[in-house]
Amino acid sequence: MLTEKEVWEKLEVVKDPEIPTLSMVDMGIITKVEVKADESVRVEMTPTFVGCPALKMMEQMVYDCLKEAGIEKVSVSTNLDTPWNSNKITERGLLCLKKHGLAPPPKHEGEITQELLEHVACPFCGSKNTETKSPFGPTLCRSLHYCHNCLQAFEQFKPVV
Repeated sequence: MLTEKEVWEKLEVVKDPEIPTLSMVDMGIITKVEVKADESVRVEMTPTFVGCPALKMMEQMVYDCLKEAGIEKVSVSTNLDTPWNSNKITERGLLCLKKHGLAPPPKHEGEITQELLEHVACPFCGSKNTETKSPFGPTLCRSLHYCHNCLQAFEQFKPVV
């Protein structure tokens, strides 16, 4: 009998299309897995942003992964009832973001304060001697920063409530 844990493990190989060093599981995009008595699998996803242009592609990636793993009955749906927030990123996901050269978002208590946004730790050297160059990066979820210690420009994955 197929278990939810086995499905979650299979889904760990499905990478975020924008950040391919990070799985959709670690990103917190895959929010629910159900295995029914007939071994059909239902997966729910919540995108990082409602207007995510890759949403249908991500649904298809999840579907294809499970079909390739031999699961016959698969349904994948997007749930927008509970918005995604950056606290859903797993610890492994935060490390993957850093490895990708992105400063991970700080954990928050449901409110984004100016203190959280200033002096972001540089993903290259760890210094907080940084400054925000622009709250707008190449995508909606990133901001641009500069480290005065290692003289590197870098992006931060923005904290989202």
